[in-house]
Amino acid sequence: MDNSSDRYSAPKQALGALFIAISVIVAAALLSGAWKKTHPTHDNIISVTGLANEDFQSDLIVWTGSFSQHAMTMKDAYEALKKNAAAIKAYLVGKGVKETEIVFSAVDINRDFKTIRNEKGAEIGQEFTGYTLKQGVTIESHEVNKIETVSREVTELIDQGVELYSQDPHYYYTKLAELKIKMLSAATADARLRAEKIATNAKGSLGSLRNATMGIFQITAQNSSEEYTYGGAFNTSSKWKTASITVKLEFSVE
Repeated sequence: MDNSSDRYSAPKQALGALFIAISVIVAAALLSGAWKKTHPTHDNIISVTGLANEDFQSDLIVWTGSFSQHAMTMKDAYEALKKNAAAIKAYLVGKGVKETEIVFSAVDINRDFKTIRNEKGAEIGQEFTGYTLKQGVTIESHEVNKIETVSREVTELIDQGVELYSQDPHYYYTKLAELKIKMLSAATADARLRAEKIATNAKGSLGSLRNATMGIFQITAQNSSEEYTYGGAFNTSSKWKTASITVKLEFSVE
């Protein structure tokens, strides 16, 4: 029996298998290179966070006070409340507050009752004791220092028989949009500088920007221990404030 054909076919089959294997390896290498170009590994990315802080003074103040009167009839209570409002307005204008900055709220009316109990302490009914009318007054002004002083001195109205309850002023800043843009620029520059330092120290060079994310914009009182919040702190109790913002940048490394 002649086995010469088998002797020649075996090397051909081995050669074919080797060719297929080499082709698979080459194709895998090419695909791997393409993947790395379009999907850089985490080791080829520098991630940094830049920070910017800015101290500023509030340019708007909002102060609120409240006053009330009680009488057996609504008419008497309202007449007394009107006198109080007139006295308060005259006082504020006398302190240099503009009339256009003074706003009185609507009058809040309450019917008052007291509980009637028997000798055993059980409730047996209620007795009408009159009307309590309450009103608020608000000042919104850019003259922060002046209104701040007025809010502390307004208790002088007690000498005129007016019981005005003064609340702590709230302070705001009307140029936050411009401030935020300025701080974003500063935080971005800070982040880029950090990335360049890292790349240089690692004997590499900074590549293109891959991603940029803005952090939370926070406003806190200056020189305070006030903590940041997840949604962003927004202090209104302090005239002097500090704004802060972060920017996270990701660069490729060459």
